[in-house]
Amino acid sequence: MTDKTVLIVDDESAIREMITVALQMAGYQCLEAQDAQSAHALIVDHQPDIILLDWMMPGVSGIELARRLKREPASADIPIIMLTARSEEDNKIQGLEAGADDYITKPFSPRELIARLKAVLRRTASAGIDESIEVEGLCLDPSSQRVSSAGMALDIGPTEFRLLQFFMTHPERAYSRSQLLDQVWGGNVYVEERTVDVHIRRLRLNLGEKHRHLVQTVRGTGYRFSTQV
Repeated sequence: MTDKTVLIVDDESAIREMITVALQMAGYQCLEAQDAQSAHALIVDHQPDIILLDWMMPGVSGIELARRLKREPASADIPIIMLTARSEEDNKIQGLEAGADDYITKPFSPRELIARLKAVLRRTASAGIDESIEVEGLCLDPSSQRVSSAGMALDIGPTEFRLLQFFMTHPERAYSRSQLLDQVWGGNVYVEERTVDVHIRRLRLNLGEKHRHLVQTVRGTGYRFSTQV
């Protein structure tokens, strides 16, 4: 039995029931919501560990709800898996840029869903270093999961935090996208290499003009974290 709580947000009751049964058999606790409004209320009251969010819902869409949740401090760190019938790459990238940590295309098997759920929960867990790191006034504190610039807090998501933590603890070396996926997301996860580019772009935006130059593109290879030009 796991102590993890999953919020399932889908306007189709049959899909919610199918997912709930599968997750409860795997030991998860489940909450259900049929629309964005009821989902938001459950998130405020219960703070689930992860959200399974349908893209296409009447009223407020799943992707718009994801954007709202990532803007609110109380829900910004809750990982989201988008459930979508849209398989085109542009739609997947749009979901990731809205704040989703992963996506799964309908129809899907309970086995695949649980595998993705475990992978996202694993990679959103705290990475294992205790001491703060500082580079050119950019400070990362793993114990509080905070990043600051010259003492001012930066708004940074959980995936970008882990990516920055890896970069700051492994500076001056170029890493390919596949290496970053292995090191930051973990092995055997269903994530495409293009996902790295999305999160690198988001990380640079989070760091702002003062520090975005530290995350450098290495043409033909991938990315590195460096204080050198």
